[in-house]
Amino acid sequence: MAFTYSVDPGDPDASYLSFWRERHLCTLTTLRPDGTPHLVPVGVTYDPGARLARVITNGSSAKARHVRAAGDEGAPVAVCQVDGRRWATLEGRAVVVTEPERVEEAVLRHAERYGRTPSPNPARVAIEITLTRAMGRP
Repeated sequence: MAFTYSVDPGDPDASYLSFWRERHLCTLTTLRPDGTPHLVPVGVTYDPGARLARVITNGSSAKARHVRAAGDEGAPVAVCQVDGRRWATLEGRAVVVTEPERVEEAVLRHAERYGRTPSPNPARVAIEITLTRAMGRP
């Protein structure tokens, strides 16, 4: 029996969306300049209505540098979370945003999902991922 794990990132079913609202540590995979994957733990928020996932980070982090290096078209990235046999992945093109209102939106969503407001960081940026694919087994 073949299983389909594909999900519409702009219109996920209730179980997929519920899984992304639970508090889970996630991973972000970016590509280094030599094409090898760079995988790091992050907090991720998912906004299916906007077809966006968001990650907050320091502007000088490797993940932010990798995304910036891809240029204006954005970098191909994936974020994933796992809880036992349940898993979900979001893929898309990422850009680094520095506009205060967009960074603050990412911080507010992070605080809502993870139950705490991050400490102030004047070097904070947000990585916004325009979603092109979603899959999982929540």
